[in-house]
This record gives sequence, structure tokens and C-alpha cells, in this order.
Amino acid sequence: MRIKNVLISQPQPENEKSPYSDLAKQFNLNITFRKLIKIERIDNKEFRKLRINILDYTAVIFTSKHAVDHFFSLCEELRVTVPETMKYFCVTEAIALYLQKYVQYRKRKIFFGKSKFPELLELIKKQKNEKFFFPCASNHQKDIPVLLKSNKISHVAACIYETVPDEIEDVDIENYQMIVLFSPFGIDSIRKNFPEYEQGETIFAAFGGSTQKACEEAGFEVQIKAPSSEAPSMTMAIEQFLLARGKNK
Repeated sequence: MRIKNVLISQPQPENEKSPYSDLAKQFNLNITFRKLIKIERIDNKEFRKLRINILDYTAVIFTSKHAVDHFFSLCEELRVTVPETMKYFCVTEAIALYLQKYVQYRKRKIFFGKSKFPELLELIKKQKNEKFFFPCASNHQKDIPVLLKSNKISHVAACIYETVPDEIEDVDIENYQMIVLFSPFGIDSIRKNFPEYEQGETIFAAFGGSTQKACEEAGFEVQIKAPSSEAPSMTMAIEQFLLARGKNK
């Protein structure tokens, strides 16, 4: 089976010179970018049930841009004015810079790591006198609160948003010879929107161990796995797979 149409479960890249563009040209592919999931903030009434007062905390931990957006949206809806003295600890510099959408960027109150939470934790440990508010998804990774607790960091983890399947009935899933997934929630979305879908000869590509495991548990065979030592990125993994097939003939 020749692979012609590829579904990438991510947003359309802002840069036309993305690695996927090169991949499409190299193998004559029609690539469709479509998110299979969406992020929804919990209702402020649900947040009130948590009995958490945001103003009791002096610092906020952000692990994604989604968390930033939903935190400030929640504050606005609750009519909470975030004080200028609030400190922000971000996993990456990109998230820290994104904060400029909501606050004035000042190095003395915005801190960031390189890419992973343990790196940020070292900065947090230097400011143990702060009380940390961690806005997260309802299905967030539990390791962050565990690390904070084990290091005796005063904090609260507040689930203020959740990842849910998007409605994608307009997608003709049978038209794709390859489907590329980056999250276990993408598999949930396929199962919810297309309960009768059978993989057949369709090639499934999955990024990350949890995504690969979710695919297999849902009954899908994963032919392309990333990252690996040979292919640290998904585009490299797809390229190697197609080259091994003989130039996608």
C-alpha cells in the first residue's frame, strides 16, 4: 500500500519550512494537521468547591502555555486581581516569555528552567519561603506534586483544566494511510469519534511510551515509534520508515 495521505494529530505549524514540509516533498505526501483533542477549563463553580484561595499563594508554577491561559482566565472570572508581587516559575523559557501576554516581564519575579521540571525544582528549592500554586490538568502527571512534597515545598496542586476528545466527525479517517499520534488522549478521541474504526493496513506512528502503550491497549499496532536513539524526532522516524519501504513506492 502506497502512503499518500497522512494525518498528524497536531496544530498546523506556523512556519511553512517545518520538517513536515520537507517530508511531504521528499515522499510526495499529502499531510493534514488536525488536533484530535481540546483543552477545557473547569467551571469556576467547580473550582470554588476546592476551597482554594489563590491569593493565599505567593508563587505559581507553570508547565505549559495552556496552564498560563487557564490560570489568568480563571482569575478574571473569579475577579481575583493577581498582585504584582506574585512570582512565576516556568518549566521553559518559552512559557516564561508567554507570560508577557498577562504580566510585565521582570526577571526578579519570573524564573524558568531549561526543559524539564527537575531543573526548575532547583530554582524552586532556593525560594522555599514561597507558597506555590500549581495549576494543572485533571489528568496531570503526578510526579510533580510528589517531588514538591518530598522536597518540603509548601504548595497546592489545583486541577483547573482537562484534556478531552474533540469532535472530529468531519475527518474522513478511512482516507489516511498513516496516522501520527502524540498523546494517549488522541487514541481516546479516535475511539470516541469512530467507534467502528478498524486499523487494517493503516500505519500508526506514536510518540512517547505512554502514547505507544495506549495505542496497543486500544488494539492498534504501532509500526513507527519515537523517540529513539536512531530517531529522536517523529519526522526522522517517519523518514526512516519510508526509506526502508523503498521510497514509498
